[in-house]
Amino acid sequence: MRDDVESAWQKRLPRNAFIGDVLIIVLTLTAAQVVRFSDEDAQLAADDLRIDYWLVGVLIGVLWVLALNIWRAWDIRVIGSGTLEYQRIFAATLAVFGGVAIVSYALRIELARGYVALAAPLGLLALLLWRWISRKLIIRRRSRGELSRRLLIIGGPAEVLQLHRSFERTPGSGYLPIGAVLPGYSLHSPDGQELPLPVVSVERTADAIMDSILENRAEVVAITGHGLKPRTMRALSWELASREISLVLAPALTDIAGPRIHSHPVADLPLIHVSTPKIEGFQAALKRTFDLFCAAVGLVVISPLLLATAIAIKLDDGGPVFYAQQRIGRGNAPFTMYKFRSMAVDADAKVAELSALHGQDAGNGVLFKMKDDPRITRVGAFIRRYSIDELPQLFNVLLGTMSMVGPRPPLEREVLQYDPYAMRRLKVTPGITGLWQVGGRSDLDWEESIRLDLYYVENWSFVQDIIILIRTVKVVLAKEGAY
Repeated sequence: MRDDVESAWQKRLPRNAFIGDVLIIVLTLTAAQVVRFSDEDAQLAADDLRIDYWLVGVLIGVLWVLALNIWRAWDIRVIGSGTLEYQRIFAATLAVFGGVAIVSYALRIELARGYVALAAPLGLLALLLWRWISRKLIIRRRSRGELSRRLLIIGGPAEVLQLHRSFERTPGSGYLPIGAVLPGYSLHSPDGQELPLPVVSVERTADAIMDSILENRAEVVAITGHGLKPRTMRALSWELASREISLVLAPALTDIAGPRIHSHPVADLPLIHVSTPKIEGFQAALKRTFDLFCAAVGLVVISPLLLATAIAIKLDDGGPVFYAQQRIGRGNAPFTMYKFRSMAVDADAKVAELSALHGQDAGNGVLFKMKDDPRITRVGAFIRRYSIDELPQLFNVLLGTMSMVGPRPPLEREVLQYDPYAMRRLKVTPGITGLWQVGGRSDLDWEESIRLDLYYVENWSFVQDIIILIRTVKVVLAKEGAY
């Protein structure tokens, strides 16, 4: 064990997670026992054998803990990671109670259904809630540079810069970049590009690179676009493994979600295959059905709010209630998008004037957007703050021109400025909300807005749509980036 490098928190974090999980399991099974059997002398009957339910609870608890260990729920790389952490807890819990149900059925053991029906969901929710709270605390500390593993990046300047920016965007990932190794480059001016990280070495040999890793007390080494010989890579990986330093291979292909990546051995090589998600067939039908259901139910539920908003807009300045605007949808096809009017009637006529007056302060380069837009009405300021002005877009969802979740629907003048890279946003139906909406909204710069929309296009999944909708509620209530 490398006591000189490994921080105390790397031992404390898994230990705290373990203690918390075990405590929750004990309390859950105790609660299920007390609620289900009350003062009864409950026993499990298996042929001629009778077992007290307290002992059954102990057995299930042990199996539950073992399952969490098998699924590596206390791995330092998993704790605080979010989705992966929750998936492992869910899988371990499902395996335990699924296995208990199968065994009891196969052996004809009369296991009380109420006991299992209470313990399983209660325990799962409690574990997920505990890990969620713990993750929030961990991310808060990691954003201050704490609870993070020291990361050294090996690769070319462009790859190092790209990887560093990715970690910069997500300080809660648990990695703290401390330096870069640029094999074969100039130490003083790597490829004419200034890096935000100190270049600690430009050597290509495994021994020299290893010396730099040890001198900088790196706990994780990320290799991307390295240009190293296979023999050097192999020697370096062996040396890192012997010293218990984690090795991460970061592909140059970025913004690819985990479910799209599959390892497949071919000719003794661990080839990585990247699948491309397509919204067609069953997936397209599922997304459309979900859209229709959400839009129909949503319009019924919020109909009083829609009516109150319409009356308020009409009373404010006497102008039209709705605002119809041409937007560009899937396949570069134009459509009419509906919103509650939040600006003065002549707002569109003033765009050129305001853009010329305020220059780069009015938007993010392509998208025109102002924080203190003089065209916004009194009622408009309120409904924009809570995104009420966007609710009529549910009618667009019913018509099929928009989806509940997708890229932001652009204006034609914006599309005219798109490069081929940005045009990929138009491969899917635009949405009322999306990663752009939950990732910062109007506070984002143009490059980041495009990146988030393209990430959605390249990594679409139905589960991701659900998560984005849930996150949207939080963002709207917090009024983040709304103007």
